[in-house]
Amino acid sequence: MKKKQMIVIFLSLLLVLAGCDQAADGSENKVKEIRIGIQQSLSPLLLAKEKGWFEQSFEKEGVKVKWVEFQSGPPQFEGLAANQLDFSQVGNSPVIAGQAAGIDFKEIGLSQDGLKANGILVNKNSKIQKVEDLKGKKIAVAKGSSGFDFLYKVLDQAGLSAKDVQIIQLQPDEAISAFENGSVDAWSIWEPFLSLETIKKGAKLLVNGEATDLYSPGFTLVRTQFADQHPELVVKFLKVYDQAVKWQKAHRKEAVTLYARVKNLDKKVVTQVLNNTEPLNKPISKKIINAQQHTADFQYKTKAIQRKIDVNQVVDNSFIEKMLKEEMNK
Repeated sequence: MKKKQMIVIFLSLLLVLAGCDQAADGSENKVKEIRIGIQQSLSPLLLAKEKGWFEQSFEKEGVKVKWVEFQSGPPQFEGLAANQLDFSQVGNSPVIAGQAAGIDFKEIGLSQDGLKANGILVNKNSKIQKVEDLKGKKIAVAKGSSGFDFLYKVLDQAGLSAKDVQIIQLQPDEAISAFENGSVDAWSIWEPFLSLETIKKGAKLLVNGEATDLYSPGFTLVRTQFADQHPELVVKFLKVYDQAVKWQKAHRKEAVTLYARVKNLDKKVVTQVLNNTEPLNKPISKKIINAQQHTADFQYKTKAIQRKIDVNQVVDNSFIEKMLKEEMNK
């Protein structure tokens, strides 16, 4: 009898200790810092960073904000995969590559439609007049980026493939010098580089998404585990970003001045960039999902990704829908 009582007492102690451990885990699980990935783009994310709006909002929750800078979208998925990044904004191609690689993330909002955000540049003295003239030429592009996908699609439309050109894989900071010194014949890139090169260096825009009817949408992302554990912070993130989007639209001149100062750019360049990249913060529509599926199927066909994917599986509009509902009910 005593032996049974001892067993019961022992099991009871284990349950108490387990409860203590769970409480401890709960306190340790409290977020102390969020990591936000940011690129070279002139977007409301940069605006909010400069205004300190994320810091102000998350400080109320006792959460610090860490900004991590990237040259392009693909490297951000390394951060997401390694649990070193919580939020980011990237173009259409990186999310497809990330999903195909099995990285756990969610698309929680559409940040732009990208119709004018990607293009192919040639130097002002180039004899290249049309896409077909790219055959045999050296083209700089960041592998896995929205510019990479745009290049493949444009070549396909012109009856060419990657085998018909020489693709030189360079990140923007490397590509800009290669393009300007003539080491490459063309550059498939996005804003603000398109406007910077055409306005300041006299480069020619060979083609962009508007001319080819090719969408290169941008998305706001969150690491899935973070979203599962802290849904309220995901909504808070979207609220701050929404504040920045609305401020930029309502204070266009001030936004141009801010971006020009922060990035040391001519205001003419900044103005053109903003004209080409209307900021959005809304749910991901079926039209965009269909465009993404088309891109994913195309990338599988061209072996840019190694397996077929259903892009709808990474879309989660629940957070932005909740944010919009809460803002409406204010």
